[in-house]
Amino acid sequence: MELLKLIGVLIVIIGFVLKKDTIATVVIAGVVTGLVVGMPFIDILNTLGKSFISQRTATLFVLTLPVIGICERYGLKDKAVDLIKKTKRATSGRIISLYLAVRALAAAFSLRLGGHPQFVRPLINPMAQAAYIAKHGQADEKTEDTIKGYSAAGENFGNFFAQNCFMGASGTLLIVSTLNEQGYPINALQIAMMSIPIAVIAVLVGIGHNYLLDRHLDQHAKKGGK
Repeated sequence: MELLKLIGVLIVIIGFVLKKDTIATVVIAGVVTGLVVGMPFIDILNTLGKSFISQRTATLFVLTLPVIGICERYGLKDKAVDLIKKTKRATSGRIISLYLAVRALAAAFSLRLGGHPQFVRPLINPMAQAAYIAKHGQADEKTEDTIKGYSAAGENFGNFFAQNCFMGASGTLLIVSTLNEQGYPINALQIAMMSIPIAVIAVLVGIGHNYLLDRHLDQHAKKGGK
């Protein structure tokens, strides 16, 4: 009888294997599990509602993906590319460096700006690619992959090394609780203050890295893309 309470897990597995609607599968699994354990139907709906509200941030993140896709379909990427082509001093490295600095600043204040699906794929990478094309002409596959990698790295550097500058960030609080448990008294303000120079160094290293990227791309273009 106890194993019957795990029927929700079986429903989820079957739903995913048969490629059924994800949300419908999860809701059905939750309702069936609640009925099996003897919960009133109203309590089941109440629990599902509370779970949806508590996880609304994740839900909003998922909703941004189709919105970004629609914007791409109707010319978001093309407009960004046209803008960069009109900017004579723009280079791939400078665009990525600018985004790196903005991303780090946003992360330091715990602002949810950017992300690979929301910014890097539809905007930053196409703009960096367009800057190369405007300066050197069509890029080969290896160059495109290099710019993609650096664009993604800009997001990772900016977000990872600057997020602990905010006292209320989950990473900061985790560090504080872990050190306190190990007998090292420390507070969130101290962690945040120690994280600021790390974030600054990360941004400077990233900018230097992107400067070397521009030099590498220039040399690559002079050799005819070989």
